[in-house]
Amino acid sequence: MNELQAKRVAESSVETTHLMMPNFANPAGKIYGGTILSLADAVAYMCAARHSTPSCVTVSVDQVDFREPIEIGEVVVFKACVNYVGRTSMEIGIRIEAENLETGRRRHTNSCYFTMVSVNSAGKPVPVPPLLTETAEEKRRFEEGRIRREHAKELSEKRRALREKNL
Repeated sequence: MNELQAKRVAESSVETTHLMMPNFANPAGKIYGGTILSLADAVAYMCAARHSTPSCVTVSVDQVDFREPIEIGEVVVFKACVNYVGRTSMEIGIRIEAENLETGRRRHTNSCYFTMVSVNSAGKPVPVPPLLTETAEEKRRFEEGRIRREHAKELSEKRRALREKNL
């Protein structure tokens, strides 16, 4: 079996923009959170596919923080990178900013973490390349991702034990 070659964070990073139109908003002119999550899911996929293979699926979305509302007419900027990789999974961190086109002002509106798994044609998980962290920030993000992964595993085990006890 061939060893997968490590990839740098920058090799799979994604930055994309979307103009927020009235069909994305509620009657008060605020963009639906579900719209932002749907766009973020597509961005997470692009990032994960660049790191591993074009066959990636979303398995979880974690720690979605909606800090400020986004308005109709603003440009939303999605900045994504691979924070952490396991054997078959990748944590994709996404920072979301809204830009007012009149003033040029950008503000951080959302953050979230997507866990993506690389799969084969049968839908079975396959190994992903290791992540080469080069900067102090990349190393910090990797360690934080590892901790989030450990906590998610612990929580899953506790939930499973409760279900087995019929609680």
